[in-house]
Amino acid sequence: MQTRRLLLLLVPLVLSACASLVDRATAELGAQLTGGILDHDDPDTVASGLPAYLLLLDGLNHEAEAHPQRLCLAADLYSAYAGSFVADPLRAKRLSRRGFDYAVRAACTVDVDWCGIDKRRFEEVEQAIAQADEDEVDTLHCLGGAWAGYIQAHADDWNAIAAIPKARRVIERAVELDPGRRDGQGQLYLGVMNSLLPPAYGGKPELAQRYFEEALARSGGRNQMVRVMYARHYARLVFDRELHDRLLDEVLAADPRQPGLTLLNTLAQQQARLLRASAKDYFE
Repeated sequence: MQTRRLLLLLVPLVLSACASLVDRATAELGAQLTGGILDHDDPDTVASGLPAYLLLLDGLNHEAEAHPQRLCLAADLYSAYAGSFVADPLRAKRLSRRGFDYAVRAACTVDVDWCGIDKRRFEEVEQAIAQADEDEVDTLHCLGGAWAGYIQAHADDWNAIAAIPKARRVIERAVELDPGRRDGQGQLYLGVMNSLLPPAYGGKPELAQRYFEEALARSGGRNQMVRVMYARHYARLVFDRELHDRLLDEVLAADPRQPGLTLLNTLAQQQARLLRASAKDYFE
């Protein structure tokens, strides 16, 4: 009993030391954690283990000095978890909101003019990010990606849908500053966001297709999720069955094991099978 009490007294000291260590090595932790997750070939294992890391990041970010890399790591992981592993719509909404909140905090830490950017009008968002430079591209990707994930989870909320132009502009700015950053991730987001709505409601399928093609090129064709999103959001929107099936067949024929993309490609193949199976009902 005495030993247990001693261990309990040591817990705050251990956690404090851990937080200090991780704070000094945020970049290394983020790279190692993200690398290990992205190179994993079993989505169920990742889905089971990821919440522990999310709670760790919650603790490290709780009432601590704001650190943009640490905040963006939490934003990226929460958004990815909500979008890829959570089936319950209410949980997906709640977790995507958490990821978005982390991204907004990170943005405010990087530039005081970005504080509260999620509550501003489009013109104010555009003005706030107009002076961004290449050093802030990763934060723009963090904010734009988490915002897009939040919109996707809240697709039944017109207030969220109304924010599409603002989130899209944030990602556009990141791509303008550095088109090659993140191997086409920004272009993939823009492809999806320009095909979320039919043309009559502001959607731009032709522009979406150009972004999907650029995302494919910048990833060297290794990121199979690009093809899945291309098929789901563009080919189905314009009712192009031939393109839809070709893209999905390419996904299923590809080797999913690619450095930094194995998990994503494994998930892409799972989704491709579902889309392929439902194609007849959708197109006929």
